Amino acid sequence: MNIAKSGLFAGAIATAILVFIPLSCVAKYQHWGDLSVFATSALAIILLSIVLSTATEKIAMVTGPSIGGLVNAVFGNATELILALMALRAGLVDIVKSSITGSILGALLLLLGLGMLTGGLRYKEQSFKPIFARVNGSLMTLGVTAIALPTLVIYTSNLVDHQDIHRIGMVTASVLIVLYGLTLLFSLKTHSYLYDVAIAESDSGSVVEPAANNEIVVLADRNIRLGGWIAVLLIASVAVGLESNLFVEVVETSTGQLGFTPLFTGVILLPLLSDVAGYVTIVRLALKDRMDLAVSTVTGDSLLITLFIAPVLVFVGQLWGQPLDLNFNPFEVVALAIAVTVNNLVSSGGRSNWLDGTLLLATYFLLGVAFYYHPA
Repeated sequence: MNIAKSGLFAGAIATAILVFIPLSCVAKYQHWGDLSVFATSALAIILLSIVLSTATEKIAMVTGPSIGGLVNAVFGNATELILALMALRAGLVDIVKSSITGSILGALLLLLGLGMLTGGLRYKEQSFKPIFARVNGSLMTLGVTAIALPTLVIYTSNLVDHQDIHRIGMVTASVLIVLYGLTLLFSLKTHSYLYDVAIAESDSGSVVEPAANNEIVVLADRNIRLGGWIAVLLIASVAVGLESNLFVEVVETSTGQLGFTPLFTGVILLPLLSDVAGYVTIVRLALKDRMDLAVSTVTGDSLLITLFIAPVLVFVGQLWGQPLDLNFNPFEVVALAIAVTVNNLVSSGGRSNWLDGTLLLATYFLLGVAFYYHPA
């Protein structure tokens, strides 16, 4: 772990544990008001997301490319998933549905845009493997089309039974999660050579091959580090769950006081809070001229949200009696189509510069303004 990231990680843990987690609890039980609970729990979630992201990255590095890729795939967006699950349990179905849209928009436009802009300001032009853009473009087009199907059926038919829409959503979720499994098989096993990118540095910044007589010591040290990071991951996940529970209890009243609609809260606010660690990671990689790894991270995030998190929320909602039918606001469907199209156009060539990043960020900003003023 490099010094800068080590300091960020330690600072996030210390600030979350010593300041914002206690403050959010005190604000809740001393009745400081919904806005106080909202602000302190949101800041705690942001800091804990950095901890979760770091722990996931370190577990992936210790376990190697295959298992590590799976760990990244499952836990890469743990904060978003936990926050969405807490909101779903609280019955905030509309906000959860909007957060799916917002997370996809954030990955395709905001994350990649930040990476291309910051990297392009340091380097005149950067390159990455076009395979990332091609595979991501095809899968995201299919995924967004599948997610939009219930909405398209409703708005192209005179009368559709609600149960039929629910069944379409369940079938869609099943197909998407199977497709995600096949995507993991493709990228981690059968065609892993297409996705070979620089592996994250070890704590010392270089890879050291152990001598034969030190193999037992190295394996023991590896197991200790792995156990430690797993413990950090589990503890941070529990903490995110507790803070998310505080957050969702007041999110409707607090955002109402701030003048935000549920649509804007789900599409813009929640994804911004839950993926701060992702923004830090992408900018750091872009500034190091590691666009292969940056683009592959963005690709993994967008596919994870579309093909895994959205279906999981559909299934869990069914189990909890909070049906999430994938019947989105039509404007959300249009926004997703715009995001996929612009992302594919900008990233298809395998090269990027600061103007490409600006185009992606401008698209995200304009969509954000439109969602802010949207009355739904």
